[in-house]
Amino acid sequence: MTHHERPLRLVAFDMDGTLVDVESSWAYVHHHFGENNDEAVRAFMNNEIDDAAFVQRDLALWRRHAPQISTRDLEGILAEVPLMPGAHELMSHLHAHGIQTVIISGGLEILAERIRRELGMDRALANGFETDANGVLLRGIVRVPVKRKEEVLRALQAELGISPEETGSVGNSEIDVGLFRASRIGVAFNPQDDLVLSGASVVVTGKSLKYVIPAFSPK
Repeated sequence: MTHHERPLRLVAFDMDGTLVDVESSWAYVHHHFGENNDEAVRAFMNNEIDDAAFVQRDLALWRRHAPQISTRDLEGILAEVPLMPGAHELMSHLHAHGIQTVIISGGLEILAERIRRELGMDRALANGFETDANGVLLRGIVRVPVKRKEEVLRALQAELGISPEETGSVGNSEIDVGLFRASRIGVAFNPQDDLVLSGASVVVTGKSLKYVIPAFSPK
């Protein structure tokens, strides 16, 4: 078996627009309150604010409507976010082959944990909040810097003793290209932009994750 024929041991997934059928878990909460964070998105993409400031701006929007917003409130709002079709089938395939699965997302940790449980995944790394004793949100905790997902995946690989050659990843936008760089197989699932398209080794179109299964099937 050559270096590049090592079986996959880990597949990392983006969440928003990949494992769940919403473009952004943060935006989903904004829409619940009739808000949008377009201004903060522009500032973040222009490197005017960092991840922590971005999260604080989002939390400030929610507090306009729910000053004591809590983890329980977020769980209720996010409860209806649907899984992407085919998610169960893809995870069943990967787990049947002994492959670990992890979420690496700039989205909301509360949703990522729900999806991890529902799909039987091994780990969920996403962004959340410090809370008080009653679960009221105080300030953000950034575990996955949106523009530095590659660093998060490489740290996890080091922890697990898994090489990039034994890793696959799935994402839908330019912020997932870092995952692809740390993987032997990078799948652009319904790609949103040219960067994710050009950074991927496999492109899958069609709104079901079952179409990703062949990319992770032994040849």
